[in-house]
Amino acid sequence: MRTSLALGTLLLVATLGVRAQPQPSMVQPQDKTQASPRLSEVQLRAKRLSDQMARDLRLNGYQSTKLRTINEDKVAKMAAIERKHAGNPKLIDEQCGLVCKERDQELRGVLSTNQYSDYYDSRSDFYQFDKEYATRTANATFVNSVQNPLPANSRGATIGPATQKAAPTRAATVRGR
Repeated sequence: MRTSLALGTLLLVATLGVRAQPQPSMVQPQDKTQASPRLSEVQLRAKRLSDQMARDLRLNGYQSTKLRTINEDKVAKMAAIERKHAGNPKLIDEQCGLVCKERDQELRGVLSTNQYSDYYDSRSDFYQFDKEYATRTANATFVNSVQNPLPANSRGATIGPATQKAAPTRAATVRGR
């Protein structure tokens, strides 16, 4: 009786011990030494606009994905136009308007009739929303570049006052032999 009780207990412990051992995981741990991918300014701008549009137009997952793709392309084009014609706001508005018309055509195939009607009525609001964000981030980037200038060259030198070299304390004498 004691032997069978001890044998049963041993068998139970062995069974639980096997189950208690951690199973190898199929999920690989994330490498903490690698930098996480960061979104560029253009991607952040497109994401913000897409989030606002998806929320206002009540888009489903498929429509949101398509909208994000379209907005990344169009916002990249608008950012390039803004950089190219930085001193001419009239030309920027004109060319960005053409890019927005391209977006209109592409969204016609993605949105339902009611959603497209809502979008068409709110186009100027979405354009203004994006333009205000672009202006705000451009101003913040400019202020940051003034407050924290980048090195002047690849050797890490910074722009600042030159250091004065100390004048030699003793006059150099020439000794002849």
